[in-house]
Amino acid sequence: MSSCLGTLFRVSTFGESHGGGVGVVVDGCPPRLPLSEADIQVDLDRRRPGQSDIVTPRKEADVCRILSGVFEGVTLGTPIAVLVGNTDARPEAYSEMETTFRPSHADYTYEAKYSVRNWQGGGRSSARETIGRVAAAAIAKKALTRLCPGLEIVAYVRSIHQLEAHIDDPAAVRFADVESNPVRCPDPETAAEMVTLIKAVRARGDSVGGIIECVVRGVPAGLGEPVFDRLEADLAKGMLSLPATKGFEIGSGFSSSRMTGSEHNDAFEMHEGRVRTATNRSGGVQGGISNGENLVFRVAFKPTATIAQAQKTVTADGQETELAARGRHDPCVLPRAVPMVEAMAALVLVDHALRQRALR
Repeated sequence: MSSCLGTLFRVSTFGESHGGGVGVVVDGCPPRLPLSEADIQVDLDRRRPGQSDIVTPRKEADVCRILSGVFEGVTLGTPIAVLVGNTDARPEAYSEMETTFRPSHADYTYEAKYSVRNWQGGGRSSARETIGRVAAAAIAKKALTRLCPGLEIVAYVRSIHQLEAHIDDPAAVRFADVESNPVRCPDPETAAEMVTLIKAVRARGDSVGGIIECVVRGVPAGLGEPVFDRLEADLAKGMLSLPATKGFEIGSGFSSSRMTGSEHNDAFEMHEGRVRTATNRSGGVQGGISNGENLVFRVAFKPTATIAQAQKTVTADGQETELAARGRHDPCVLPRAVPMVEAMAALVLVDHALRQRALR
């Protein structure tokens, strides 16, 4: 099982949903960066369960411990290990899943691949695995402040089900706007409608999905590699490795297929002594390499697979049956997925920033 990401800034996550804990080992972090557990805890608090009445009620403080790689408040340049314990695991709620496959979940595919699986709360396929990614990204952001001063990553909920936020300019969305409500949508009126929708869906034992948009400001030109390690290709890989993701697009995305070249091309111009583009339909990447404009991309998340309604399924021995899942689950993953999308962006960007520094 590949649990590693990155070339120079290398991340390896570990742990299962209802095991002793989850965490990450980061190798390749530059030395002498100020880093504390409090720095990491800020983003862990944004992704933890139980933070509002529209997410899973599982009560986890998700308090992190730095086990290695930091001494007297600075990074050593050696591997950094971060651990978060599981304190509110209830594996008994998942006993039916030991022999029954949940529809659209990873139960059957893990069984098919390994002939063994941890059925407690999804095991390794649970979104609790992303704790390690978010912790690693907090470290990555520290490195990015040195490698790319002024770089800022802001993700937010663009749509949930049929509700879409009214956002005139993604580049103008600020972190404070996103964090002003529990659904993490910068459009307050639509955010209130989203909260109402999520509560109604949860009441009938169902779930909904949606789209998260992310803007990265202050990206220098030159990040990314030609051909296979294009910046947008690595961003796509990172985003689609998140649980429940089903789509990725950058810039004009799929809408570009309905344009002509004259409609889509970003004309170059000089602005304050540097090359700029008059528009940003490329989403900040051309030829797989950043052009200095904002990165703008979107990630589609499916409805949560585990729902409380009875669904047709089969057992491990091939018997047809029905299953109404128990346990504690998000009726919509998007509010808690916002920091996960930001995390994957930070991990991809710090790796490419280090690669660019090595090139020069």
